[in-house]
Amino acid sequence: MLFDTQLHYSLEFVSAEAAKAEEAGYAAAWRPEIRDDPFVSLAAAAQRTASIRLGTGVAIAFARSPMIVAYAAHGLQRLSGGRLLLGLGTQIRPHITNRFSMPWSEPAERMREYVRALRSIWQGWNGAPGEPFRGRFYTHSLMTPEFTPPASQFGPPPIYLAAVGPRMLEVCGAVADGWLAHPFCTADYLRTVGLPTVARARAETGRTMDAFEVSQSVFAARDDLDIAAVRHRIAFYASTPAYRAVLELHGYGDLQEEARALTKAGRWHELSALVDDRLLSLMCVTGDEESARAEAADRFGDLVQRVQLGYPTHAQRERAA
Repeated sequence: MLFDTQLHYSLEFVSAEAAKAEEAGYAAAWRPEIRDDPFVSLAAAAQRTASIRLGTGVAIAFARSPMIVAYAAHGLQRLSGGRLLLGLGTQIRPHITNRFSMPWSEPAERMREYVRALRSIWQGWNGAPGEPFRGRFYTHSLMTPEFTPPASQFGPPPIYLAAVGPRMLEVCGAVADGWLAHPFCTADYLRTVGLPTVARARAETGRTMDAFEVSQSVFAARDDLDIAAVRHRIAFYASTPAYRAVLELHGYGDLQEEARALTKAGRWHELSALVDDRLLSLMCVTGDEESARAEAADRFGDLVQRVQLGYPTHAQRERAA
C-alpha cells in the first residue's frame, strides 16, 4: 500500500511543500480544489519535483467543460513528465449552479459522458484517429490544427473519480481508472458497498479490478484540537444527503437530517456535538504519523492501493477551537 499526502499550503508555497513531500518519500501529493485552481498549484509543484506523483484531489469537473479539463490535464501531464493523477469530482448542485454558474443535471450520467469526452479528446491529440464527440450533455466537434496541442509522449493521465453513493460508484467502475474514496467512507462501507459496486460495474464492461486503483483519504488526528476539528468535518459531511448511505450502514441514518438542519440554519458551531466517540473512531485514525499509518494500514490494507492521511489544516483547527 502506498502512502500519499495532501498539499494545503497557499499557492506561493505549494511548490516547496511538494518538494518536502517528495523528500519525505510520499508516493503522491494531492491538491484539493478549495481556494485556488489545483492545476495551477500542481504546475508549480511539477517544477520543484522529479518523481512524486501529482494529483488533483479533486478538480471540480462540472465547473469546467471537458475541453477545458482536457487542455489543463494534457499540459500538466507533459509538464510533469507523466506524473499526473487526474482526480475529478462533481461537487453538489448549489456550488455548481450558484458559485460557478454552470449547469447541473443527472450528475452520474453527466460524469459518465464527461470521462468519455475527455478520452475522445485526448485520443485525437495523441495521434489516434477519432470522431467528433457528440453526447447528451457535451459536444466537441471542432478541433483544428491551430488549436491542437503537441502529443504527449506519456499518454493520457489516469482518471480517478470521487464517489460515495451507489450510482456514482457504478460510473466510477465503468469508466474510470481509479476511485478516490472520500474520508467519509469507512472500511466496512468499502468492503460491503463500495468495492462490490465498482467490481460489478467493471465486470459489466468486460474488465477486472486488476488495473483499477483505490485511493482512500482518511481523517487523522494528533491531539484534542485535531479531534475537535475532525468531529466538525465529519458532521459537516454528514449533512450531505448523498453520504447518508454510509451513516445508515453504521446505524446513524437520522444524523444526516440533524446535521442538514443545523447547516441550513447556519448553526455551524453545533455540528461537532452530533459526532459521538463511536462514529469518530469509525472514521478517524489517531496519533503521530507513524501510529496513524499503522492504524490506516490495519483498516484498509486489504482494500485499497493508496492512502492519504488527512490531518486538519490550521484553519480547520482554528474553527474548532
